[in-house]
Amino acid sequence: MHRHTGMVGLLLVVLGGFVPGTGPAVADCSGAQVTPLAELRAGRVAEGRHVTIEGVVTGVFTGADRLGGFFLQEGDTPPVGLFVYAPTLEAREPKPGDRVQVAGRFARFHERPQVSRITDLNVCSHIGLPLPVALRLPEDAARLADLRDVKVRLDQTLTVTGNAQLGRYGSLQLAAGGRLFHPGQDAVPERDLNSARQIVLDDGSYRANPLPIPYLDADGTRRVGDQIAGLTGILTYAFDAHRIHPTRTPVFHSANPRPPPPTAPDGTLRVATLNVENYFLTLGSRGASNRAELRRQRQKLTAGVRGVDADVLSLTEVENHGRALDDLVATLNRGLPTRQRYRAVANPDAGTDPIRNALLYRPARVYLLGTDADLDPVHNRAPLLAWFRPTGDGDPFGVVAVHFKAKVGCPSEGDVDRGQGCWNELRTAQSRRLLDWLDRVRRNGAPVLIAGDVNAYAAEDPVVTLLAAGKRDLTAPHLSPSRRYTYVFRGEAGQLDYLLAGPALAGRVSRAAIWHINADEPPFLGFSGRTPGAGPWRSSDHDPVWADMAY
Repeated sequence: MHRHTGMVGLLLVVLGGFVPGTGPAVADCSGAQVTPLAELRAGRVAEGRHVTIEGVVTGVFTGADRLGGFFLQEGDTPPVGLFVYAPTLEAREPKPGDRVQVAGRFARFHERPQVSRITDLNVCSHIGLPLPVALRLPEDAARLADLRDVKVRLDQTLTVTGNAQLGRYGSLQLAAGGRLFHPGQDAVPERDLNSARQIVLDDGSYRANPLPIPYLDADGTRRVGDQIAGLTGILTYAFDAHRIHPTRTPVFHSANPRPPPPTAPDGTLRVATLNVENYFLTLGSRGASNRAELRRQRQKLTAGVRGVDADVLSLTEVENHGRALDDLVATLNRGLPTRQRYRAVANPDAGTDPIRNALLYRPARVYLLGTDADLDPVHNRAPLLAWFRPTGDGDPFGVVAVHFKAKVGCPSEGDVDRGQGCWNELRTAQSRRLLDWLDRVRRNGAPVLIAGDVNAYAAEDPVVTLLAAGKRDLTAPHLSPSRRYTYVFRGEAGQLDYLLAGPALAGRVSRAAIWHINADEPPFLGFSGRTPGAGPWRSSDHDPVWADMAY
């Protein structure tokens, strides 16, 4: 990001005699000694040397809130582009399609070649814009490095695959061929292909915290899964990614609209799981930083939980302090009819980790028969198991809330990342221990549903271990692979949160799905975001998973 100050503009005038306010003059450009842009890009000109360059203006991004300059391009077999940094050139900059001659100093900024400290700028003629170079991804991924600072067009549909930087830097990750999925989701090592499929849509600026935030729809969001076609702009490379600064306003298609709440039919019990993204009453710890954020977090979680409308609800990332769970339950119950109110399952021992697992249930819908917790040291957060029986007719069943070790805080040796994230061996051991423990504490052969955040994708060892023991992902028969995700990280979607059960319980499931209210939404809409939104949207960073069972 350019960090030049207003003093630089004064130095340009004193040292070079070029007064930006006068604008570029129409001139005869035939007599100057011009350095080809290709020579500058190839590194055959020493940095700091004064040069004169010539080319067609393809994109103008002047002004303090933008890139602070414009792009030149010459030739067409192949075309060569270069950025001209002219931060004080605002009122009377050259126009796209002008052929201009620029005198200034050649330099590199963050390894990107450019001409700056402009001493002279003349418009030679207006010849119109060159045709953009047509590209397709992933086929043309290898060409991108040779077309930096050149005007391009991607004549294909691109899908928003990541929006984490939209509020921070005004950029979106785009992908060809649909959104990107984590390779661990289907055991196909596609990371190299994922890289070749993607590009970043930038906003003609490298400023932080843009206001207004660009590219939003009428609801004030831009969801992962939305699409854009015919993207045209200047291809650049910055901040470790190829990106396009558009020269035409992108037109989006809301291909992944916000889904309505899933209605719960009569004659079924609904079980669900939700990672609540650190519900803490201790402000400034892991969750809300202040009372305003906590108030927003309560409002969002209430909207999300009421929309899921579960009779038994597994929660992860609740502060490991009794009053936090009590506060959350009181918040959820406020204003609810008696039949829909929740009660927390008492945890025999929540351990010492800062966060705990929790189970909520509706006494009007199920009887609580008993509880167990597994305090084996292999677990970071003790699994919490509760036994229930429907208040009408029906057999007992168990629900165990789990939250396996996360893929962060990696060690320097031992259980390091070998393709499935660090701590994979520990998570797999937690799966094995969970299976053994459930077999020991099972009541009269009653089936048990595993509900929670396994912190492993569907084809990774911890989940495969559970599936190999006969557990089934309850959402699998009801969702296409493209809808089986609960989390988006670095533009790659995947499932971390599950409802898993054996054949007996799985056979009772009439419907199951993932309510995509969080993972697809930009983080700035969250309770601690820059412009938090209303409703359940981005109430957490994980999506809730639910299943309806006949009893």
